[in-house]
Amino acid sequence: MKNLVRFQLSAMMFLEFFIWGGWFVTLGTFLGNNLEATGAQTGMAFSTQSWGAIIAPFIIGLIADRFFNAERILGVLHLLGAGLLYLMFNADDFSTFYPLVLGYMIIYMPTLALVNSISFNQMTDPSKQFSGIRVFGTLGWIIAGMVISYLAWDSAEGRADGLLRNTFLMVSVASAVLGIFSFTLPKTPPTSKGEKVTLSEILGLEALALLKGKNFLMFFIASVLICIPLAFYYQNANPFLAEVGMEDPTAMMTIGQISEVLFLLLLPFFFKKFGFKITLLAGMLAWTLRYLLFAYGDAGELAYMLIIGIALHGICYDFFFVAGQIYTDSKAGPKIKSAAQGLITLATYGVGMLIGFWVAGQISDMYLNTDGTHDWEQIWIVPAGFALVVMILFAIFFKDEKIAKKDIEI
Repeated sequence: MKNLVRFQLSAMMFLEFFIWGGWFVTLGTFLGNNLEATGAQTGMAFSTQSWGAIIAPFIIGLIADRFFNAERILGVLHLLGAGLLYLMFNADDFSTFYPLVLGYMIIYMPTLALVNSISFNQMTDPSKQFSGIRVFGTLGWIIAGMVISYLAWDSAEGRADGLLRNTFLMVSVASAVLGIFSFTLPKTPPTSKGEKVTLSEILGLEALALLKGKNFLMFFIASVLICIPLAFYYQNANPFLAEVGMEDPTAMMTIGQISEVLFLLLLPFFFKKFGFKITLLAGMLAWTLRYLLFAYGDAGELAYMLIIGIALHGICYDFFFVAGQIYTDSKAGPKIKSAAQGLITLATYGVGMLIGFWVAGQISDMYLNTDGTHDWEQIWIVPAGFALVVMILFAIFFKDEKIAKKDIEI
């Protein structure tokens, strides 16, 4: 790969995730402080990610794969996204904000697949080259969080002055830059031009045959259910840290992304040493431990508990979701590998998290105090207990099986 192409792809990944991390992490805090949104309304706003994940395959399957170059579609979507983000910056109430964030996530979620397609199209050996490009996306997410805390937009004073609103202006500019930059990216022509496409192919329904296996069915059910406690973290972590008085809460949350990179490197070792079942169980147990740490920690002498809870993100995410993607790839034959991954993505980020965001919103409202604060101990106990139950059921009903060494290389 030429150095210029490597730079282009790295910059694309950086901006792609800088944009997402620059507003999504603080969304719950913004809604509560700036738009006086209820927990249910906050759940609705976060669930737009799920609706975007559900609709994204149609945009990719019906348009990107058949008619236009991927880099051009990426550019148009991000330019449209820049406009919507600017309107979100100016929104004064939730009724105005919600349709904007819904429209934006329907536009943004397909870009996650597009940046991967553009990258893979330029690589001779994606298994070795992709991680070096994708890591810039994680760096973009981390730097976005650090910028927000450095500028004190998420501080107590910043929240009081409404400065969190500036996150939308910041990423609106970044989205416009990426939109223009996308038209300079290497050409990535449609992969299925002139071919017929079916609904079952777009939704990955061809992979439903895998559910006939008891092990895969149990894994599939567990994947959907574990997304319910996952939604609690995305929706409530930043408002929780801000409310309990943690300094620079958004920058502190980037510890989770750093942890994600480190544990991704350790994942093959755990696979080899402990096997697939134990690896997934470790990921589920980490969710329970994380929420217990959140429930009983504080921003004072017990702040270390909150920091450990954030740092567990690497185990929580990599040891279940990344491990699950590898397991799915190993179970699917060559003809349905893409369909199988699409089905899992639809089930988790679509259905599972859609339910999770709704539940998280209801629980947040249930434990809202009269002074506007929350009973966070009770809120975090719910996903902790839920994750523990899922882990126990998975331990009982999933029978361990070996995965070929070639399938666990990252």
